[in-house]
Amino acid sequence: MRKIQIANAKLMVVVVGAAFILGLALLAAPSNAQSLTGRWAATGPALHNGELHKSILEVTQTGSDLKGKLIALGYSVDLKGHITGSHFELFGWDSKTPLIVGDVANGELHWTQWGGEYAAKPVTPATEFPKLPYIDPPALHNVPYNGLAKTPPMGWNSWNLFAEKIDDKTVRTMADAMVSSGMRDAGYVYVNIDDTWEGVRDAQGNLQSNPKFPDMKALADYVHSKGLKIGIYSSPGPRTCGEYPASYGHEQQDARTFAAWGFDYLKYDWCSAGNIYKNEDLQAIYQRMGAALAASGRPIVFSLCEYGMGGVEKWAPAVSGNLWRTTGDISDSWQSMIGNIEQQVPTAPYAGPGHWNDPDMLEIGNGHMSADEYRTHMSLWALVAAPLLAGNDIRTMSDTTRSILLNKEVIAIDQDPLGKQASPVKNGNLETWVKPLADGGAAVGVVNLGSEAAVATVNAADLHLVGKVKTARDLWAHQDVKFTAGVYSATVPSHGVLLLRVSAK
Repeated sequence: MRKIQIANAKLMVVVVGAAFILGLALLAAPSNAQSLTGRWAATGPALHNGELHKSILEVTQTGSDLKGKLIALGYSVDLKGHITGSHFELFGWDSKTPLIVGDVANGELHWTQWGGEYAAKPVTPATEFPKLPYIDPPALHNVPYNGLAKTPPMGWNSWNLFAEKIDDKTVRTMADAMVSSGMRDAGYVYVNIDDTWEGVRDAQGNLQSNPKFPDMKALADYVHSKGLKIGIYSSPGPRTCGEYPASYGHEQQDARTFAAWGFDYLKYDWCSAGNIYKNEDLQAIYQRMGAALAASGRPIVFSLCEYGMGGVEKWAPAVSGNLWRTTGDISDSWQSMIGNIEQQVPTAPYAGPGHWNDPDMLEIGNGHMSADEYRTHMSLWALVAAPLLAGNDIRTMSDTTRSILLNKEVIAIDQDPLGKQASPVKNGNLETWVKPLADGGAAVGVVNLGSEAAVATVNAADLHLVGKVKTARDLWAHQDVKFTAGVYSATVPSHGVLLLRVSAK
């Protein structure tokens, strides 16, 4: 019996020892069961027109580091990230928040992106994107000015708040609210539908709307009946940024469709055109739609959205562009808003009646900045003569939001017919923007970029007035103020603004 116990004990030692050695071997083995290196074809949620999101993920893995590119139907983005075990994260435009979060399982990739679930397998000839015939850019020529947007366009755009959730009912109720809130009477006249309205093309190639928008002409008629105008969205590529059908090869046809529906404004977003053309082709590609709009038989404001690439401010008027994006997309944060406005500085000489630099839409009222920051947002957009396109829910806006968006004295600075763009001078945490006005006066805004309140001083000599100061008015306090010995001072809160309108004798 004793011999059996000893034998069992020895066997147990051997088993335990073997398990320990196996454990060490597993720890020493590579943690990744499969390398991500390769090209992966992914499908995601269904679009509103019944098609599926499709993309190709190209990845190179070096140890735990990942590098590659996501090529979707509507866009492409460079990626960096890492993998731990079977779990991976990839970062795109935002280096702090991953664009893709997923896992490797059974030779497939499964990830989430913008709340949607995607599954990917290695690319095969059947899952490669179809190659479209290349259409050469046209020879450059000037498209005549369309006579529109003599002051910066004002209105509302659906993207910042609703994104892909926009639909016919929301547009109609927003148009109602534009009237009842006083927005229309303050000058906000465009109700603009952004991406995800598109359906598919019919047998004749005519682009249809998807079920969210059952009758585009009826919707345009409704918006017009409110004394408003209506805008739509497309791209010069084969797909929009949201992966819906766009205007590549159909520019004249789409321009005629938009005109027949009764649209007054087109936002034309570069998106998948960047997968086909180079930046040096931008002018020619936008010229193609500018010419198509000119031939459509309807006056349509032409809004170029190319994120400030290709020196757009220098050539956009030649393609009959009325406004052009000078920045990437804005978000509802102080850093994004200030970053976008600072990019306006070199573009100032190119702003004027009929053609405007566009630092993107307003985020006022969307809840992630303070009231002082939103007043600064509104002031800076007015000082640089930017389009004022609200991006909040007009139907439910607070009294504070209403008071900012409907400040008619600030709107008058934006809409000043001289059309000059302010330029800044920085002094520590204070930045002063001065804008000449048509009446010979000036608007001056002093922004406090710091974290503490600060005293701002405005010297009349810096305003380049013809003559001495006659009157001065604080446009947020709605009261007249007085320059003493050519100087006015006031305390400005952190991230706040002092905005004055000054006239000369």
